[in-house]
Amino acid sequence: MAALGWLTRRRPSATARSVLAGEAAAEAARKSSQELAELVEPARDRADELPPEPTFPVVGDALAAAFFDLDNTVMQGAALFHFGRGLYKRQFFQRRELARFAWQQAWFRLAGVEDPEHMQDARDSALSIVKGHRVSELMSIGEEIYDEYMADRIWPGTRALAQAHLDAGQKVWLVTAAPVETATIIARRLGLTGALGTVAESVDGVYTGRLVGEPLHGPAKAEAVRALAAAEGLDLSRCAAYSDSHNDIPMLSLVGHPYAVNPDAKLRKHAREREWRLRDYRTGRKAAKVGIPAAAGVGALAGGTVAAIALHRRRR
Repeated sequence: MAALGWLTRRRPSATARSVLAGEAAAEAARKSSQELAELVEPARDRADELPPEPTFPVVGDALAAAFFDLDNTVMQGAALFHFGRGLYKRQFFQRRELARFAWQQAWFRLAGVEDPEHMQDARDSALSIVKGHRVSELMSIGEEIYDEYMADRIWPGTRALAQAHLDAGQKVWLVTAAPVETATIIARRLGLTGALGTVAESVDGVYTGRLVGEPLHGPAKAEAVRALAAAEGLDLSRCAAYSDSHNDIPMLSLVGHPYAVNPDAKLRKHAREREWRLRDYRTGRKAAKVGIPAAAGVGALAGGTVAAIALHRRRR
C-alpha cells in the first residue's frame, strides 16, 4: 500500500478518493478471502443456534454474491467503537479519549444513524492510536477484542440471512467503514467469504497514520462493491445487499436484491417507495439498548448519554 500513499497526500477530489478507497478495499478483500479460504477450520460461532429465517429464494449462482453492511446490520453498535474499548483496556490511549468513544457510541445507538462528524472523529482518533504499531499486532489484538466485545452482539436474524447465501454456494462479503483488518476478523469468525473495509496505509507492516483514499463510507462502499464485482466476474443485478443506513443507498442501488435491515427513517422511507424488502430485528425503544463502555466512568457515561439524548430530541 505504500506506493499509493502519495495519492492521499495530494488531496484528490472526493470522487477520486471514493474510487481509490473502493479499489483498495476490493484488492485487500480479495487477498484476505484467499487467506480465509485456505484455513483448515473456518470458524462459524454457534451456527447451529441460528433461528429459522424466511428469505427470498437464493439460487446457487456463480454470478451472484451478497454484500452486508456491518454496523447495526450484522452487529449491534459500531465495530470501531468496540475495537476502541479493547484498545483502551490494553492501554493504547487515555481515559479522556475513551470518553469520546463513549459519547460517539451513545449517539450511534440512540440516533440509529452514522453521523459523518462522529465517524471522521473516530477515524482520526483510531489512526493516531495505531500509528507506529505493526499490522500483525493489531490483528492479534483484534481477535481478542472480537471475543470480548463483539461476538455476543451479532444479530441472529441477519446472520441467518448471510448463512442462506452461503448454503446456496454464494460468496458473502462484509462492507464496512471499519478497518479492513477488524472486518476480516469478523468475517472469518462468522464463516463469511471476506470483507471490504477502510484501508489504512502501512509501510513494511507498520501503520503510517494515513488512509488509502478515504473511509469506506457512502459512495466509497458502492465503488468497492463495483470493483470487487468486476474482479470476481459477478453480475450485480443477481446480487443482494443489506444495510441499515441511508448512507448505503448507493451500494443498495447497485444490486438486484436490496434489503433494508434495521433501517433508519430515511432508508425505511426510501425502501418503501421502491418496494425493497425490509427486515427489522430490533425490539423496544432504541434508548433502552444503549451500550456504553463500562470502563468509561460514571461522569463520562452520564454526560455523553444526556448529551446524546438531547441532540436526538432536537434533531427529530
